[in-house]
Amino acid sequence: GIPVLGSVHDIPDIVDGYQVDIIMIAIPSASSKQMRRIVELCEQTEVPFRTLPGMQDLVSGQSTLNELREVAIDDLLGRDPVQLDWEGINQGISGKTVLISGGGGSIGSELCRQVAKLGPAKLILFEKSEFNLYSIGCELKNDYPNLIFHSVLGDVCDVASVEHVLKMHTPEIIFHAAAYKHVPMLEYQVREAVRNNILGTRLMARSAANFGCETFVMISTDKAVNPANVMGASKRASEIYCQTLNSRVNTHYITVRFGNVLGSAGSVVPLFKEQIARGGPVTVTHPDITRFFMTIPEASQLILQAACMGEGGEIFVLDMGEPLKIGYLAEQMIHLSGKTPGEDIEIKYTGLRPGEKLYEELFYKQEDLMKTQHKKILQAHSTKSEWDEIESNMGILQKASDNFDENQVQAILHQLVPELSEQQAIALSNESNVVEFNRS
Repeated sequence: GIPVLGSVHDIPDIVDGYQVDIIMIAIPSASSKQMRRIVELCEQTEVPFRTLPGMQDLVSGQSTLNELREVAIDDLLGRDPVQLDWEGINQGISGKTVLISGGGGSIGSELCRQVAKLGPAKLILFEKSEFNLYSIGCELKNDYPNLIFHSVLGDVCDVASVEHVLKMHTPEIIFHAAAYKHVPMLEYQVREAVRNNILGTRLMARSAANFGCETFVMISTDKAVNPANVMGASKRASEIYCQTLNSRVNTHYITVRFGNVLGSAGSVVPLFKEQIARGGPVTVTHPDITRFFMTIPEASQLILQAACMGEGGEIFVLDMGEPLKIGYLAEQMIHLSGKTPGEDIEIKYTGLRPGEKLYEELFYKQEDLMKTQHKKILQAHSTKSEWDEIESNMGILQKASDNFDENQVQAILHQLVPELSEQQAIALSNESNVVEFNRS
């Protein structure tokens, strides 16, 4: 037989004692924590290493045991596979018409993939990015040839477009994933953030009720908790609106709040990859900055689970695990590229950007957090707001947005979300409302 020379802890000694050319990590069931330790030991040897696909990919049929690949950042930061009530999810989705706004985005496109597996009567992709809509459409056509789906180019802020798509397809379930999310940019583009994230949500939510939608799921963010920036405040206002609207109409409004997802467009993972490929430096804003992370498939699956659990009016908070230092993420990605942080690739700390917090929170202290039937999904109970006041402010906000009245937009945003920090660094320059990026 083949001799066993030791445990994973002996990897450096075994590599030193034998002429090892490559290390193969054949533990598909390894957790992310175990993989981090194994990779750290492999990195000490300076010998190339590869891994088998994870157990979740093997079970789902996405990969086979023959497919050795490089270790990815998801292997180190992803979490253990989530156990879902697929029977309940299937009952909630199968045979129904589902519309996904922002269907070409990172979360929206993954929701499309997950819903496609569940046999909906019809899937509607509502997206304003022509390229993103085309890309996910091609993928669905190839992977799910029997799926009935419609790709609709449209804007959640366009009344005629929204009402037309809902009237034509009368979806029973809407996943509202369309949103602007780039924090520093939106500090300079307050009107656009409010128009898209708040007024777009309001239009979609009201129209859902008007056209008989059963369930409306609003995708939110941890940045909505004690927001220090326009983006977070815009999502918090949307949470409040949907929660308050729930008691006035027959549609069930459910909010799902979670942190960052690995590899989403505009996030740190693709940015770091690009910076590493250029030879650095990798830019991190602060040595102590942390964020919550989960993979895109996990977030999307938990959104589906929460949608099928909710009865209306809930804010569900996904269990994000422990926050991760962004500096550690940068170091690990440099290591995985075969380079040494600080030697081959510099990590440069640039300072917090406008509206950026050192750490995010998943719920308010005053929110009564409760367990649900799923251990990875919590429910946050918060005080309901007065409908007349919210709707009045929304009307003023709509008029101010239409008139490009930035001062009024900002004032109403603070009324809707009074906890928005007065010290936030909103750069509303009299000269320009366009942020410039230094690409040097």
